[in-house]
Amino acid sequence: MKKTILTVVAAMTMTLGYAKTEHFAPVRNAENYSITFDMRRLAVTLDLDANQMEAVKIISDNLNEDLATAATARRFERGTLVHKALMKDAHNMRHVLNDKQYDTYMKLLSATLQNKFRR
Repeated sequence: MKKTILTVVAAMTMTLGYAKTEHFAPVRNAENYSITFDMRRLAVTLDLDANQMEAVKIISDNLNEDLATAATARRFERGTLVHKALMKDAHNMRHVLNDKQYDTYMKLLSATLQNKFRR
């Protein structure tokens, strides 16, 4: 009886020891997934009117929320969530911007992503 109780206590102690050393790396890397643009410079570069500027700001905020969600997801889900967030952003921007503005925006976004995630 004494051996059984000591075995159970030892097993519980080892389990608690492993549970205590768990690291939360996705939360620590959450800031690495945010993409911010200077809205004033973006508006000048894309020649946006007031309505487009407001819509672009909202779409950009939604992109950052989606990327924050991706950053806190499990490692194997991150790539898919980032891809979905970027595709959603491109789709929404396509409805707001004209062809020339959209092409310029996609070039800026592509350059930003290459600079941010190049390692």
